[in-house]
Amino acid sequence: MNLPGSLMNSLADIPGFDREAFVKVHASGEKVTSIRINPFKMSEVGSQRSDVEPSHDSRLTNVIASGAKQHDSRTSLRVKRSNTIHDKIPWTQFGYYLPQRPSFTFDPLFHAGCYYVQEASSMFLEQALKQAVDLSKPIKILDLSAAPGGKSTHIQSLISKESLLVSNEVIRPRANILKDNIIKWGCENVMVTNNDPRDFAKLAGYFDVIVVDAPCSGSGLFRREPEAIDEWSENNVALCSQRQQRILADVMPALKNNGVLIYSTCSYSKEEDEEISDWLTETLPIAHCPLHINEQWGITQSEKGYRFWPDKVKGEGFFIACFRKVDDEDKVKAKVNVKSRNEIDLVTKKEKEIIEKWVKANDHRFIKNENTVYVWPTALADDMNFILSKLRVIYSGLRVGELMKDKLVPDHALALSGFVSDSIEQVDLNYEQAIQYLQRKELKIEGLTTGWKLVCYQKHPLGWINVLANRINNYYPKEIRILKEG
Repeated sequence: MNLPGSLMNSLADIPGFDREAFVKVHASGEKVTSIRINPFKMSEVGSQRSDVEPSHDSRLTNVIASGAKQHDSRTSLRVKRSNTIHDKIPWTQFGYYLPQRPSFTFDPLFHAGCYYVQEASSMFLEQALKQAVDLSKPIKILDLSAAPGGKSTHIQSLISKESLLVSNEVIRPRANILKDNIIKWGCENVMVTNNDPRDFAKLAGYFDVIVVDAPCSGSGLFRREPEAIDEWSENNVALCSQRQQRILADVMPALKNNGVLIYSTCSYSKEEDEEISDWLTETLPIAHCPLHINEQWGITQSEKGYRFWPDKVKGEGFFIACFRKVDDEDKVKAKVNVKSRNEIDLVTKKEKEIIEKWVKANDHRFIKNENTVYVWPTALADDMNFILSKLRVIYSGLRVGELMKDKLVPDHALALSGFVSDSIEQVDLNYEQAIQYLQRKELKIEGLTTGWKLVCYQKHPLGWINVLANRINNYYPKEIRILKEG
């Protein structure tokens, strides 16, 4: 791997940089694969959304890869209790390293949202949140550059159900990918938005926490994505640094006084890391918020931030820093006013009776947009309506389905949410059937009565089928179906 000489020279005086070890680890060809489990789904099998923290063993039983081949040439993440449990990522309670990279495409548990494939270093976000924020309290948090959804789904695993997450992506196609991953994770206290950072100035002093995983030159991913080397240049680093400053300046008004800003990049360049930290504290009303780091983790503390060198940690290159807003001046805070837009449509009594046959949603509000029905948590309804009046929202709460001729056509999001009524019949598929379903192929299952069914794999919902007299209609969404053949 031919690392850029100008990059190597620029890193010489940065804490923790060891040129020989850095070159060696990039030349090794080592690939680190890690996943983060979904605590809403990976409790005891069949027990969704348990308020009791699931045991270490029960969560791992069906998630962590054994590395063994199962089902001919495909590798599944399913394991037996006798398999070796692989290394836990030390800075997160949900993350695990895998001994090799299995075929995630052909693991039904991946499509069920039981886990997310995420780079290990970036999971350190959990430490910043836990150490700087009281996560037991209801908070409002903005993930500004959220696609494809790793940090947002991680945040959802950490915040209380009374908290609101606004998950934003400025590029529309990437925002759609973000929406799909949010739906797969299965939470209802989130809104997906498609806005430029400057748009959030309308929400002055609104958020308790803002997470900015900034667009960067990407040098921290050279080992995982060698093609990024050809795209790297000093000029691009300078352009990214300017863009990062613009993003941070634009979004800062939306942070509450005493609120927390978490900034991160996957770049090694100090122009995008330490120098941005210096710029923040020198230019904006913000102070560095130090974090406690376990020495055994191998993370390097630099001025106002923390570096992940791939020769010192089991992960890719990463930088993260935590700050607290210290502006003491009184600011006009964003007022949550449901009358700031046209009143949202609520379902009629008759429509509610139809919907309640499908959904077990206590203390929630059913919202209707034309014929599409959403569920919003009652405690967050005013805030969601307020966000809807200020930003470009592409998804909110939980999409239940479409009302058509006094019937509900259930949405894929409902299937993956854990809110499906216990009265809805479930059909547990075997592995081959599950893959056929995820490929949106025709299913042949004997002995089913007619009507809508929730199809599952190992009791984890995958989506809907509608059983007719002479066939089974597969309702897995076309846009996310498996295109490959096994």
